[in-house]
Amino acid sequence: MAETLVKKFVVTRFDPDKDEAPRTESYEVPCHPDWKVLDALNHIKDEIDGSLAHRWSCRMSVCGSCGMNVNGQPTLTCKKAVSDLPDTVEVTPLANFPVVRDLVVELDGFMEKLKSVKPWIIRAKEKAVEEGPMRQSQAELEEFKQFSMCINCMLCYAACPVVANEPEFLGPAAIALGHRYSVDSRDEGAAERNEIFRGEGTVFACSYANECSEVCPKHVDPAAAVNQAKFNAVIDWAAGLVLPRGGKE
Repeated sequence: MAETLVKKFVVTRFDPDKDEAPRTESYEVPCHPDWKVLDALNHIKDEIDGSLAHRWSCRMSVCGSCGMNVNGQPTLTCKKAVSDLPDTVEVTPLANFPVVRDLVVELDGFMEKLKSVKPWIIRAKEKAVEEGPMRQSQAELEEFKQFSMCINCMLCYAACPVVANEPEFLGPAAIALGHRYSVDSRDEGAAERNEIFRGEGTVFACSYANECSEVCPKHVDPAAAVNQAKFNAVIDWAAGLVLPRGGKE
């Protein structure tokens, strides 16, 4: 049996039905050497305090639902090893989101922002089924593949200084996913998204702190997507000055 190491977990607690403000609660947790932070939180929930609320699902860094701040750093708790942390571990809900309860945050605002950038393939006319599938070269796939790896974990929003100061900012993930479709060779909706991206609180609100890319667990590099979207929005605007919008650009 592997030897356990007792660590102190200081966890944010907040019950909107009882608490006026968030508070902290400490737990002594016997951690196995191979445990992740999520394992420790599950141990607290299962063995120490069943009232603790936290969100998780896949435990494989795929679903993105277990994002929290661990010692001040936005982190997927299923990925962060307890052995890499000091004896006292502070776990708080992701910053820049309303807290539903304890470590669970409200994501409705993000979902509205995501919907606004139209993250789906837009075509003026659908291809007939009998014409076969739309083919795409490897080079065309590589144009957007990196940005399609986003798992909506919201770590980038928790790290973004612009989101902290301007809550209406579209944010890194929404912009990256909108841009992902604009550079997809099958899509014809780039002009619509460029118009959205030229609006207030969108790509030009970004100060390029690069914090979003630093914390991204999937190496999406949303900062790069935001800046590419800026460039494309400007080029599209300039082209509109000399080319009729109804014509082919």
